[in-house]
Amino acid sequence: MKSNLLIITALEAELSRAVLPSGVDIIYSGVGKVNAALMSYHAIQEFQPKRVINFGTAGKVNLDLHGLLEIGQVIQRDMQTEPLAPRGQTPFCSRPHTYQSLGGMHLCGTGDSFVTAHDSWLQEQGVDVVDMELFAIAASAYHFQIPWQSFKYITDDANTHSGNDWQEKVNDGQEAFLLKLKELL
Repeated sequence: MKSNLLIITALEAELSRAVLPSGVDIIYSGVGKVNAALMSYHAIQEFQPKRVINFGTAGKVNLDLHGLLEIGQVIQRDMQTEPLAPRGQTPFCSRPHTYQSLGGMHLCGTGDSFVTAHDSWLQEQGVDVVDMELFAIAASAYHFQIPWQSFKYITDDANTHSGNDWQEKVNDGQEAFLLKLKELL
């Protein structure tokens, strides 16, 4: 089945299938890089999209940010294998350690943890927001040579309150993303 556009979102709580325009395909990856990698890879094979769009929630490292942001690049924040490779880079791997999207100017750091405390490395790298899936989605799109975009809605300040804040705001970005989706279609 060929598709022009495939949306990949971690959870239906972030973006309901029922509110999407007809003809727009969505898959729910589940939380974390492993789930996102497996589901993205499978969905890209199945739908053969011309473009992948990730929508999801994020914690902000750059405290000046809010609302819906378009992500320009993504890195891994939890790949820590020193001295084999610098933080953020997978050792002995020829794939990129940074993936570029079709647009946007914000840097997302993906990792399999909620960020609940200051991490100076994130600021040193210029990370604006943190999530748990985008790097894997971007890696799958790169593998299939499919262009991708990502839109993240800020739900928390990446601090000790992140878990509670995220639960309260997990669906707050849906309307903003739907407006952006209309522009993209």
